[in-house]
Amino acid sequence: MKSGMVVVNKETGFTSQNVVSKVKKILEIKKAGHIGTLDPLATGVLPILIGDATKLSKYLMEHDKTYIATIQLGQKRDTGDEEGKVIEEAEITSFDKLAVENLFQKLQGKQMQIPPQYSAVKIKGKKLYEYARAGEKVEIPAREIEIYAMKCLSINLEQNQITFEVSCSKGTYIRVLCEDIAQKLNTVGYMKFLQRIAVDKFKIDNAVKLEDLTQENIIPVEKLCEKYERIDFDARKLELFLNGVRLTVPKENGIYRIYHQEKFIGLGSVNEKLIKRDVICS
Repeated sequence: MKSGMVVVNKETGFTSQNVVSKVKKILEIKKAGHIGTLDPLATGVLPILIGDATKLSKYLMEHDKTYIATIQLGQKRDTGDEEGKVIEEAEITSFDKLAVENLFQKLQGKQMQIPPQYSAVKIKGKKLYEYARAGEKVEIPAREIEIYAMKCLSINLEQNQITFEVSCSKGTYIRVLCEDIAQKLNTVGYMKFLQRIAVDKFKIDNAVKLEDLTQENIIPVEKLCEKYERIDFDARKLELFLNGVRLTVPKENGIYRIYHQEKFIGLGSVNEKLIKRDVICS
């Protein structure tokens, strides 16, 4: 089975797990998993690891992301998006693009964010949306996120909508960001539209729709790891490495690609000049 990643352009209406199941069927594979969940209403870049590449998820989950979102002002919904019930309505005070752009500048940087009640974040082994659907209250701890850049793309005063682009860290909930923006504009709002246009270097221009997906779209495991420095082992050292023996290497702490005779073996982690096996993809 060929291992690697496919970058799917997810359509609205599918859960991320729905897409994984369809990828398995199309590519006739048994093992696959997505990195960076997209809500059913959201569209855009959904990277899916297949085969041995699923072992790399702990490294690839940390990628930064870029979105285009639309806020609907004047209403607040329990889910934070268009699927929810209206729980509050408020008048919309006048504002212009300059006011929005100034607000976006202030929102950039590190900050604490409380995940939405309707999300897959787990508290005491149970997902938050399970508590919400059961009508149970649970304390949700805030998490640190970072907004790297925001820009206003358009303002539709007739529809009371703001469309913007945002680049942010892993774990940022755009639904919550939309509600915060509305609040700072002295009203309420919810996320009407969301499209993820990038996950790290994987862009929507290079993402493929499910109906066009083939084996040719698989990005090899080796390419996914190319940012890490390379270490070559001879046959003896490779055998020891694969058996879990920690080997001395003149390298700084970090993750490294391991090769033997030009063949990519996997990843190793170095700590205090000792390297140990981490992810074996061969």
